[in-house]
Amino acid sequence: MERDELAAWLRLIETPQIGRESARRLLARFGSPQGVFEARPAARREVVGSAAADGLAELPSALEAQVEGTLAWLAEDGGRAVLTLGDPRYPASWLETPDPPLLVYVQGRVELLQRDALAVVGSRNPTAQGRDNALAFSRTLSQAGLCVVSGLALGVDGAAHEGALDGAGSTIAVVGTGLDRVYPRRHLALAHRIARQGLMLSEYALGSPPLGAHFPQRNRLIAGLARGTLVVEAALQSGSLITARLAAEYGREVFAIPGSIHAPQSRGCHSLIRQGAKLVEQASDILEELRLVAPVDSGQAPDAGVAPAEEDPTLAALGFDPMTLDALVERTGTPPAVLSARLLELELNGCVARLPGQLFQRVMQG
Repeated sequence: MERDELAAWLRLIETPQIGRESARRLLARFGSPQGVFEARPAARREVVGSAAADGLAELPSALEAQVEGTLAWLAEDGGRAVLTLGDPRYPASWLETPDPPLLVYVQGRVELLQRDALAVVGSRNPTAQGRDNALAFSRTLSQAGLCVVSGLALGVDGAAHEGALDGAGSTIAVVGTGLDRVYPRRHLALAHRIARQGLMLSEYALGSPPLGAHFPQRNRLIAGLARGTLVVEAALQSGSLITARLAAEYGREVFAIPGSIHAPQSRGCHSLIRQGAKLVEQASDILEELRLVAPVDSGQAPDAGVAPAEEDPTLAALGFDPMTLDALVERTGTPPAVLSARLLELELNGCVARLPGQLFQRVMQG
């Protein structure tokens, strides 16, 4: 992209009075950002009204610095690019949605935007089992060739990216900041790994902070990139349900993993299933629905913990719902000190997770 073209795109997008819908109308009328600014003011007023047209006539004071900063960022190594609506690398799937991004910043393997993809989203505070499910499902889906799309958030998102990086399908992280920032900071190393092996993507200008309004907006990009959305765990009021709703509105598949009736993180998934989302128990359920082939010796949620449950009375009594020590003592009749020691042993072996509130939960291993 030439400097003048980039400057025109940034000026159009960053004009405060112009939203994405108004910008699309202007582009449809005048053909390009340069055409918008070369048009007569009266012609622009016919499209977006006087206030927005007056805003376009003002040259933003920070535009020059933004253009120079973007060009400097693009000049660095690492597969960096700015994609606009007319770019052949721009995903066709976004054009099928009502609010496609006008311009996105990308870093990494841009070719992943043309690959079949599945969004994997869920709670920022998942259970241990939920995190393991996100990791295992995403690994299997990626091994089958699907690119896993998520939002780099803590919890399920991070686990989904990690699992997907183990397969050929790889992963795309759609973030709510400028690509010169990483949020949350705990995912700094993961973001750098995705930039090398997958793709980082944002529609927000370089330097943009993690504002609350950015994250619901970026969810439409996650849903729009993918053939379907898998919700691993989600509370009833969560951004994951926004992504699932958008996927359904776009005519894409919605999948949900069921969980304990006692876990708040499962209630969003159960609500989606009641509304028609497809209940899935293993990754092959998704691949079959999308008419893809599961890799050999994979495709299931972790299940190696089933055999220990049949052999170990503590695991059998614990089941899969979070449980207090007192409740487990009552169920098993085992003295608290003995049971605590056994739970610690099972925790160290990865068969039990210790949750907040002095709860314990069995973990299926894979």
